Amino acid sequence: MKFIIFTISAYLAGITYLLAAEAGMPQLDPKYWFSQGFWLIITFATLYLLISKLFIPKIKNNIDDRERKIKEDLEKAKSYKENSEIKNREYERVIEKSKKDIAKMINDSRKKLDKDIQIKKRSIEKQINDEIKKTENEIETLKKNSLPSIEKISEELTSKIIHEVTGEQLNQSSVKAIVSDVTKKNFNKNIS
Repeated sequence: MKFIIFTISAYLAGITYLLAAEAGMPQLDPKYWFSQGFWLIITFATLYLLISKLFIPKIKNNIDDRERKIKEDLEKAKSYKENSEIKNREYERVIEKSKKDIAKMINDSRKKLDKDIQIKKRSIEKQINDEIKKTENEIETLKKNSLPSIEKISEELTSKIIHEVTGEQLNQSSVKAIVSDVTKKNFNKNIS
C-alpha cells in the first residue's frame, strides 16, 4: 500500500516537474535529474561522512571529557570535603585539648600563686610579729630606763613648786623619797 502511494506521488510529482520544466525551470527537467541526484548523493554522503567521522566524535569526546572532568571534580570535592571534615575534627580536638591545658595551667598558676601568697603572708606576719616584739622590748626598756628620768624631773618640779608656793626649800632626800614612792605606785598602775 505504501509503495502504491509512493509511486502515485512520484508520478504526480514527475508530471508536475515536466510541466514546470517546460515552463522554464531547468532543475525540474528530467535530463538533469541524474546529475542532480549524483551531486545530491555526493553532497549528503560527504556531509554524512564529515558529521559522523569528524564532528560527532569531537562532540562526543568533548562531552566525555566534560563528563570525566565533572566526575573528577566531584571526586576531588568529595575528597576535599572529607579532608576538611577530618581537619575540622582535628582542629576541634586541638581546641578542646588547648582549653583543658589552659584550665590546668590556670589551676596550677592559681595554686602556685596561693602558695606564694601564703608564704609571703607568713613571712610578713613573722616580720610584723618580730617588729611588734622588738617594739615591745624597746618600750619595756624605755619604761625601765625612763623611771629614773621621770623621778629626777618630778623631784625638781616638786621642789620648785613647793619653793614657789611656800617660799621654803625642802630637804632633797625627803622630796626624793616621796616622789619615788608616788612614782612607783602610779607608774606600775599606768604602765600595766
